[in-house]
Amino acid sequence: MQTKTKATKFQSIKGFYDILPEATPLWFKLEDAARRVLGKYGYKNIRMPLVESTELFVRSVGEHTDIVEKEMYAWEDALNGDKLTLRPEGTAGCVRAVVESNLTYNGPVRLWYSGAMFRHENVQKGRQRQFHQIGVEAFGFDSPQVDAEQIVLLARLWRELGIADVELQINSIGDAHERLEYRKVLIAYFEQHADLLDEDAKRRLHTNPLRILDTKNPRMQAMCEAAPKLIDSLGDETRAHFDGLCKLLDAAGVAYIVNARLVRGLDYYNRTVFEWVTTKLGAQGTIAGGGRYDALVERLGGDATPACGFGIGLERVFLLMQEYGITADDAPDVYLVNVGEQAEQVAFSIAEQLRNTNIQVILHASGGSFKSQMKKADRSQAKFALIIGDEEVANKQVTLKPMLATIKGEQQQCSIEQAIEHLTAALG
Repeated sequence: MQTKTKATKFQSIKGFYDILPEATPLWFKLEDAARRVLGKYGYKNIRMPLVESTELFVRSVGEHTDIVEKEMYAWEDALNGDKLTLRPEGTAGCVRAVVESNLTYNGPVRLWYSGAMFRHENVQKGRQRQFHQIGVEAFGFDSPQVDAEQIVLLARLWRELGIADVELQINSIGDAHERLEYRKVLIAYFEQHADLLDEDAKRRLHTNPLRILDTKNPRMQAMCEAAPKLIDSLGDETRAHFDGLCKLLDAAGVAYIVNARLVRGLDYYNRTVFEWVTTKLGAQGTIAGGGRYDALVERLGGDATPACGFGIGLERVFLLMQEYGITADDAPDVYLVNVGEQAEQVAFSIAEQLRNTNIQVILHASGGSFKSQMKKADRSQAKFALIIGDEEVANKQVTLKPMLATIKGEQQQCSIEQAIEHLTAALG
């Protein structure tokens, strides 16, 4: 007799993971709160493709950034030779969509999007190769009011989620001509301390020296802390913009720290940059960050358009919510127990009748004894069990049983109409 070989199980790819049903209620809580808050500020949803032209990211994010140099999932399409990339971040695609569809034709716009991003990074807690972000972008606003609005929006989101003890860090990295002059000063400074530079810093020295300031190497911290600060070299206009932001945050009661080493990792930023950070997630402490990118729309083929935006790392916020003991569930209102041939037939239509009144119902649909079904009703965390047996069918009644200690009342027999009336009142 031939033995049947069991098929090999597949596993998810390293850095790509499943979000299982037990986790999705907390995800829904996070996403629903974000949608509510974004709606209060007038941001409209936009949905862009996961795949864009590779050149879009090279031109926007920057040729000498970690993302472009070593993290992008890029390939050449075998069907037509197009060079394509799974999006590593959302701003470039959003700007492409704004330019392509001329979304600012009638004036400034506020947009938000959500979805998966992809970077080939070292996998660790809070850092995956497929991760999820909510991105927020505002086009056509040059006032620091919009910079402040986006920061205050995030402060409101943290409050709604019940997250505390997150620190806001802000900085100004000036405009392009100011960074160009500062870049020369910074390179000269680092060359004077070449013996302290690690290999990554040496690689960046003449391509992206500002990123050296953001090093995590303990050996370089004191040297970077003592480096000349760009914020001290700002011109009158950029300084006024940053001072205006600080005044608005002070008026809104949002505490912040000016971090002169904060530069962000993408080339398109100018003037305002900011991050919300926590100490509760180890090395991956940034849960949201962004800033102004006034030259990017023009760089990608549009008219000169000031812009400001940020991204929220949803996995990190999710982990932080768990750290704070924030919970959510999707337990049903009713678990519909049905025992007997006639009861099974009636239960299906009763379940639909309940759903028509906006009551959430799990219909037991796999047979079993009354005792086994009640155990499943208990495990479901349903607020009520609605029980139908052949006897109830004959009497045109159901049995309604509260399942949680927090629900007042006793088990009762009643008509389905009375059960609906009672459930509607009890569930609010």
